[in-house]
Amino acid sequence: MSVVATDAQAVHGAGVQRLLASYRAVPPAATVRLRKPTSNLFRARERNAAPGLDTSGLTGVISVDAHTRTADVSGMCTYEELVAATLPYGLSPLVVPQLKTITLGGAVTGLGIESASFRNGLPHESVLELDILTGAGEIVTANRDLHSDLFRAFPNSYGTLGYAVRLRIELEPVAPYVALRHLRFHSLDELVAAMDRIIETRGYQGVPVHYLDGVVFSADESYLCLGFQTDTAGPVSDYTGREIYYRSIQHDHGERHDRLTIADYLWRWDTDWFWCSRAFGAQHPVLRRLWPRRYRRSSFYWKLIGYDRRFGIADRIEKRNGRPPRERVVQDVEVPLENCGAFLNWFLDNVPIEPIWLCPLRLRDQGAQWPLYPLRPHHSYVNIGFWSSVPAGPAPGHTNRLIERKVSELDGHKSLYSESFYSADEFDARYGGEAYRAVKTVYDPDGRLLDLYAKAVQNR
Repeated sequence: MSVVATDAQAVHGAGVQRLLASYRAVPPAATVRLRKPTSNLFRARERNAAPGLDTSGLTGVISVDAHTRTADVSGMCTYEELVAATLPYGLSPLVVPQLKTITLGGAVTGLGIESASFRNGLPHESVLELDILTGAGEIVTANRDLHSDLFRAFPNSYGTLGYAVRLRIELEPVAPYVALRHLRFHSLDELVAAMDRIIETRGYQGVPVHYLDGVVFSADESYLCLGFQTDTAGPVSDYTGREIYYRSIQHDHGERHDRLTIADYLWRWDTDWFWCSRAFGAQHPVLRRLWPRRYRRSSFYWKLIGYDRRFGIADRIEKRNGRPPRERVVQDVEVPLENCGAFLNWFLDNVPIEPIWLCPLRLRDQGAQWPLYPLRPHHSYVNIGFWSSVPAGPAPGHTNRLIERKVSELDGHKSLYSESFYSADEFDARYGGEAYRAVKTVYDPDGRLLDLYAKAVQNR
């Protein structure tokens, strides 16, 4: 069955016209930026007096074609809206990042990952084509054959080569339930070895695995969380209320079983922003009962973070209690699987943050080249996520700099959604400097958009 959303197409068309009009309204000497109500970036940036681009008409799903298993989606559409449109057809995006307000365009230009990434790669690998508003003020349709240089360089460009206006993506069939098996490990070496076997075989004990991620609480308490799609109905857990998903993973030995609806599985981390809601007291049993359910979601916690940044609330509390200021350490890094254990052991010895999230990935298209975030084909990586703060060191960004050096030593990368401290030469070497500049020259000849280094490291 093919669904053509005529009204949605008209809304999208009008939205594109408003976007172009707002581009033309930006003064020629001003840097072009988006104007949007939400963000999942954890780095500050300079304030810009120029009006941002109007993306208000680019927030919806344009159409879903259940026959070809594709969807046309506006660039500012959130995954929450996208999943709500595809699940009624028993379909899902190939990779659904963990937080509801991440947009499809954001996940492609800024990278995204989730527990299907060990078999489906990263979100940009399922993009068939996309319309991009370039720095030259033109809408360019790019795919593997047309404007392929821009198509390949767009992932990890963070809006410095243009903004996704429309994306056509592949979808995959999904079952209505996900059966979970949480495997406990007392050794990180055993955890990494088990992860390697599951990635290579795509299964566990002879059963195909559809989803795979993990959590490290300490060197002797870690878990792999295996998800198996199933049509079999039965009791399901609900972690949008008093229960907390990441706590449900923990047990003494062996494995623990659970079951969720497919929708609740996709958003299992969002209710508590993984485990970060504890910083706001939302996991305290009494406060959790009083906390309105509609505010138990990552987008609301992000607003609280915004208030803290604006008014320096956390630093004031630390000072009042006679404690030194803290350094925010909010990062996702990718290291080759064979170096995962070395990084985890180093991290646990040097950085007082727990838990740690693990998400394995492999490129889906082994012949593809993505120059701004180069990963080796036929090779397994592990995304390692840690999101908290530590006592401030002797220099700004002390712990973040240590982490960057360790990741580089282990042949890894880090995502650019948070603070970075690389020199220009180091950044070029890791994020496709020459390839990036070649594409930038063609599609943003007047430099209307920021440079990637200026945006990701210099916070402009």
